[in-house]
Amino acid sequence: MIALGYTLVYGVLQLINFAHSEVFMVGSLGAFLTVGLLAPDGGATTQGQGALILIAAFIPSVILGGLTAVALERVAYRPLRRRNAPRLAYLISAIGASLFLSNSVRIWRGPNFETFPRSIKSRIVLDLGDTFFTGILPQSFQRVKIQNRDIIVFVIAMLAMVAVDQFINRSRMGRGIRAVAQDAETAGLMGVNIDRVITVTFLIGGMLAGAAGLLFGWSFGVTRFQIGFLPGIKAFTAAVLGGIGNIRGALLGGLMLGVFENVAAGCFGVQWRDVVAFLILVLVLLFKPTGLLGEKISS
Repeated sequence: MIALGYTLVYGVLQLINFAHSEVFMVGSLGAFLTVGLLAPDGGATTQGQGALILIAAFIPSVILGGLTAVALERVAYRPLRRRNAPRLAYLISAIGASLFLSNSVRIWRGPNFETFPRSIKSRIVLDLGDTFFTGILPQSFQRVKIQNRDIIVFVIAMLAMVAVDQFINRSRMGRGIRAVAQDAETAGLMGVNIDRVITVTFLIGGMLAGAAGLLFGWSFGVTRFQIGFLPGIKAFTAAVLGGIGNIRGALLGGLMLGVFENVAAGCFGVQWRDVVAFLILVLVLLFKPTGLLGEKISS
């Protein structure tokens, strides 16, 4: 979901929004504050109550993520675009915006991790060690336990990404986004409002990042001012792996990266998970810099 934000912005503006990880962080913070407000002391007492709290937390996290991304576009990128600034200026502006957002939250909330109140109690849905696969699969795979939160995160993420894919490929605004990604100057001559298209692109990417921040914070139970740093880099890796600028490539890259990371963690230890992620980034940039599915957002 975070990778989609990178790939959407790159497809339209041909730049990497390195402040996108802070949009993710803002969404996680919004979810944390909402869950803390709605959950009673000690967390939700029933699964139904926890589900309602989780659904309610989606609203501020998505809204805050979208508004933060739009504000970044208006403040950090649009003035540079109107002045035809060099690409390096965009990069410096993105880094500055990222530092501003993260340190603002650090001053407000402090440097320590904050724990989400319990909303939905985790329980194991599938234990591969207690199935007919026992004795067939390697020992590392038999230790895999799928929890209800894993299924919830997977289903919500897939639904969100399918919705964005259909919006880009079937709606009128989606056609405008693909037109600007293919040739912004010609699209403008044909009547496409480029500023509106760019704003909607940032809005969609920010909403996805905000929702991802909620899912991440709820799944791992914590949030922090720097919580978006590592997921942001990994999302960039996923976007590059799938083919940055390609929506379905971001989906494919994210799923593949997750599989590679967890296989490495199961086979070699958890400490190797991040090593594998960055090794994949280096290898992709060396041998196939356009990624698995190319670099075009348009089909």
